[in-house]
Amino acid sequence: MTFKSFFRNRMTELSLTIIFIVGFLALVSTSQGVLLSRASLQGFLTYLAVPIVIGMAQMVVLCIGQMNLAVGAMGGVSTAIMATQMADHKVSIPVALLVGFLGATAMGAINGALVVLTQLNGFIITLGTMTILLGVQYRLVRTFTIDKYPTSLPDFGKKNIVGFPLILVIAIATSVVLSMYFSRTGSGRRVLATGGNALAARLSGVSNSRSVFIAHTLSGALVGVAAIITIASLPGINRSIGGDWMLSSFSAPIIGGVLMAGGTVAVYGTVIAAGVIRLVDIARAQYSLDPSIVSLTVGVVVLSTVALSEWRRRRTVRQNEGRKVLPA
Repeated sequence: MTFKSFFRNRMTELSLTIIFIVGFLALVSTSQGVLLSRASLQGFLTYLAVPIVIGMAQMVVLCIGQMNLAVGAMGGVSTAIMATQMADHKVSIPVALLVGFLGATAMGAINGALVVLTQLNGFIITLGTMTILLGVQYRLVRTFTIDKYPTSLPDFGKKNIVGFPLILVIAIATSVVLSMYFSRTGSGRRVLATGGNALAARLSGVSNSRSVFIAHTLSGALVGVAAIITIASLPGINRSIGGDWMLSSFSAPIIGGVLMAGGTVAVYGTVIAAGVIRLVDIARAQYSLDPSIVSLTVGVVVLSTVALSEWRRRRTVRQNEGRKVLPA
């Protein structure tokens, strides 16, 4: 790979990195350095963990050309399971977190199995399961805030490693493992092959049904990680958990360079895009902006990114077709 082609292939990630650095420095300047205080940096990094992981949860489904609309509902039910296990049944923290994680993974597996069995797109299946899970979440939590679990769990969420919040380290480590899965394992490459061209993948011996099932199950597992991070970083949970995850889960990977058509992942792009979105949230609080304006802005950026990606894809297809008809 030449130096020029490297920058062309990484243009989205490089652009987002520059935007993040410039945006961060601008907020530091306008806040008279308050953002550089230990408390501000800790808050910024702590609340960056969940957007990173739910972005990954959506990314693994986008890479097969589908969507997971149930990310937020799955996270809400998973955290509710963990909290009720500890508060109502006095289950130990490790066991409760494991049960919640396995529950989220099972929800993802059910989504994948339903997609494979019905041959419907994940958009339709997860729309239905989202509605069901929202009812389950309300049944578990109702209108209460559950906070009667051991104080050692929130204390765990406040721990640092070399100055970085432990839960952010968990999110980054999860991203690294996911990147290695897609780049260094046969299973990960087969999932990407299914998303890139399902017919070609099938003719090459790849089981597309298995790839779809794996992608949705992996999405559920990542939601389980996000649920663990959430319950460890909050003093209590209620039925609002997961309610604002959908836009974040889509915006980070799409802005980060993941194609809606499938066949690609962008782990670093998703991480840095989540950071940019987090900076937008800080700017909203710092300048007392209307939250609806921020949501509108992020939505417009997502739509613009999708349109630009589709234009690039079609242009590449036309260029390839043009090369095929040229005489030898």
